[in-house]
Amino acid sequence: MSSITVAKVLNNNVIIAQHPQYAEVVVIGKGIGYNRKMRDLIKLSSVEKMFILRNQEEQEQYKQLIPQVEEKLIEVVQEIVLHIMQSSRQPLNEHIHIALTDHIAFAIRRHEQDIAIHNPFLYETKEIYPEEYQWAEYAINRINEVMAVALPADEIGFVALHIVSALSNRHISEVKQHSELIGDLVGLVEDNLEYHIPRESLDYSRLVTHLRFVLERLRRGEAVQETSSLDGLMKREYPEMYMLAWKLTKIIGQRVRIPVYPAEVSYLTVHLQRLAQKKEDEADMEAGGGAH
Repeated sequence: MSSITVAKVLNNNVIIAQHPQYAEVVVIGKGIGYNRKMRDLIKLSSVEKMFILRNQEEQEQYKQLIPQVEEKLIEVVQEIVLHIMQSSRQPLNEHIHIALTDHIAFAIRRHEQDIAIHNPFLYETKEIYPEEYQWAEYAINRINEVMAVALPADEIGFVALHIVSALSNRHISEVKQHSELIGDLVGLVEDNLEYHIPRESLDYSRLVTHLRFVLERLRRGEAVQETSSLDGLMKREYPEMYMLAWKLTKIIGQRVRIPVYPAEVSYLTVHLQRLAQKKEDEADMEAGGGAH
């Protein structure tokens, strides 16, 4: 038997149905509820582009959410999720339907009330997750178009984190924590060096990418090869940057609650020294320029 039985129509795009394999499910699909009645049979093969929420808790959350949001928002979120699935060629955690619908509905409400929410980690998010950021950009453009709103660029960063969460099966709070942590570490580096790293620069990109990989290695439990000769050299040659790198890895360890391999300190020192050198070079150029 490859059909579902309609139990309740929530709106044109969402129904509750009995599924032969998963019992009661919430089915999301464009026009799936249109002209349907209770106990109608729907062939699974005839339903294109359909999402099924199987998790009981998520079903309940979604059922509560549906009456509170406009139908066209449900439609556009479905379109966005499909776009991401096709572009990434990866399945997304089904929770994204709830998370994204809820987040966007709330963002639209805030926007209508003129409550601006600043995203301090927009640059970090764009740098760490460039692909997800592009999909989020597409999402916000479509939402602005369909819902006739003008959500700001800050929202792209928030939506990108939801996409990362759905693709990696990690909770949004963990994804957000990594983004915020990298933002804080960059801030700490800038404070220590008394140097603002231009956000569009290669230096910024390198630093953020390096910090991201440190976090990824920790998450995967990958060991980093010890290089005592490099460690000794860094400690001797660049004591200040070595101390700063040590401080950063301590913060990382505390925040993610995983001890960081000492070898990470040496590799991070190399990046920090490059930035310190850059700051010095720029100061020299300014001094040279001012002398003429």
